[in-house]
Amino acid sequence: MPEFSEVLLPLVIFFARIADVSLGTLRITMVSRGYKWESALLGFFEVLIWVIVVAQLLTNLDHWVNYIAYAAGFSAGTFIGLYIEDIMKVGTVLVRIITLHKSEELIEALKESGVAVTSIDAKGGFNDVKVIFTVMKRRKLNKVFEIVKEIDPEAFFSTEDVKYSNKHHDHLSPAENRSPVDRLLRIRKGL
Repeated sequence: MPEFSEVLLPLVIFFARIADVSLGTLRITMVSRGYKWESALLGFFEVLIWVIVVAQLLTNLDHWVNYIAYAAGFSAGTFIGLYIEDIMKVGTVLVRIITLHKSEELIEALKESGVAVTSIDAKGGFNDVKVIFTVMKRRKLNKVFEIVKEIDPEAFFSTEDVKYSNKHHDHLSPAENRSPVDRLLRIRKGL
């Protein structure tokens, strides 16, 4: 019958590695998007878990299963951290849309959905195009992609992370989508 440490310790190492690597993935994302305090807090817990796991690993060097659990936890933690970050949709993005034909329809649909846009005429490789820009919270990105794909499936679009923006243009969201308190505060501010 295997010892307690031969069965339970690899599981503890595996799940602790998932936790600390997931936190590390989220921390790096937060750092790249300018969230200083959140990054520092995540870093504290990431390293605390890592130190505990490594201490256990070093005191049990004769069990090869612990090494496999350590590596597997790292791999799974990377995947899970990216998955969590994708669900959280933290940060601000710049969306750039290049369209040949349906720019006016696209601009109107984006405005109707509460997205602030800036558009410019541009020269493409072979044709005149319209370039549409918007800066928004990342959580609204899928909504914009759906609008673009529905109105102009041939349009090209790309995104970039924005580290700092003085406005996110959330003030353009339709009044019916805002809470009564939010509407009142916006009236007082003149928005």
